[in-house]
Amino acid sequence: MKDLKRPDPDNQPAFCIAKPGYYFIIASVFATAVFALTGVASVAIAGLAVTVFICYFFRDPDRVVPMEEGAVVSPADGRVIIAGPVDEGPFFEEASIKISIFMSVFNVHVNRIPHEGKVSKISYFPGKFFSANLDKASKENEHNAVFIETDMGKKICMVQIAGLIARRIICRLQEGDVVSRGDRFGIICFGSRLDVYLPPDAKICVRVGNRVKAGETILGYLKNDKKI
Repeated sequence: MKDLKRPDPDNQPAFCIAKPGYYFIIASVFATAVFALTGVASVAIAGLAVTVFICYFFRDPDRVVPMEEGAVVSPADGRVIIAGPVDEGPFFEEASIKISIFMSVFNVHVNRIPHEGKVSKISYFPGKFFSANLDKASKENEHNAVFIETDMGKKICMVQIAGLIARRIICRLQEGDVVSRGDRFGIICFGSRLDVYLPPDAKICVRVGNRVKAGETILGYLKNDKKI
């Protein structure tokens, strides 16, 4: 039997909405109500459709997190577009394994912690807004890099990257925070991408084209992460 963890409280509502979505929903409901009261029916109907979509976009479902030794879970829902070793990158000067996950507007956008540890550094870059599935998006788009160090000194980096439509990256973490696998830590609004950098000796369990879920899908395993 697999070792699993449910980080969400038992009293979660059946359809939970991420808090950052409340502002968009309230604004959409208000605009829809104004058009309805002024008799602009077609626009009011369109506004209602937009409101329903915003509620759907900011959905925040429960997840059951696998707690296998050394497992690194996906920090985002979406499709794997890169999975393999890289010699160097904008976040690690040395070799590492890079896994990129593209989130369309139809994916859950709440981000979760891939592995327990301590936040050693957070680096934000304002950047541009190219389509998130392009290679240059990793370093040129607006992004927020979070570095986590495990108890055994393994280094992981996860990078929230804004896309062509996304214009707001939310990260609730601070340097020095102790984090747990599968816990929520932020969200990117309206289509985006999340890159994960693992040590070069990590074992990859996904490949390009795979669909993954935040907090549930195992991306790979850290090697020798167990105390002797």
